[in-house]
Amino acid sequence: MSKLPYQPLLLRLTHGLNGVLIIGAMISGFLVYDSWDRRFGGLGLTKLNRDLIDIHGTFGFFISFVSLPIFLIYCWKAGRNRLLQGNTFNQLASFGTPGWWNSIQRIANTLMLLAAIFAVISGKFQDENWLPRQEFQHSWYYVHLMAWVTIVFCLIIHLVMSLKVGGIPLLLSMVNNKYRPQDNPRLWRDKIINWFRRPHF
Repeated sequence: MSKLPYQPLLLRLTHGLNGVLIIGAMISGFLVYDSWDRRFGGLGLTKLNRDLIDIHGTFGFFISFVSLPIFLIYCWKAGRNRLLQGNTFNQLASFGTPGWWNSIQRIANTLMLLAAIFAVISGKFQDENWLPRQEFQHSWYYVHLMAWVTIVFCLIIHLVMSLKVGGIPLLLSMVNNKYRPQDNPRLWRDKIINWFRRPHF
């Protein structure tokens, strides 16, 4: 196997935390839907389980107030090259080239972040009693469902494009526990202060 590419430690930690919580929210969200709704299909794994709503809400709480804000700040300040760029859509004209694959990944990354934001916002405007009361017609509930579908779709693209662009070494680099001296957590405070002092990225 080729040498693992290096990923900044702060990226690995924020990415990992956000990834675990969002996947947990995705799974619990599907189980909530599968328990109470199933209008668009389902697996019938659970039935009218109120505890699932609370579990899903707990994931949403930590995403809203912990992982997503931190990850958004990191992406905006230090990881913008992994999101939409000015030339992203122009590179789509070069089908099959490395730039094309990178553009697809950046689009998926950006859409996934936006969908996560919409999922958080729509979740805050929902009433936990809607589903037990069989009230499926609320607009915020539909927004929440669409955000869930978008996150699932974009996560699949994100993983496939990561394999295409960097292969297994890229995926393994995101869970590697080694870091360089300049990535020492003791230096994070100064780095974060410098991020916010920069007028440009």
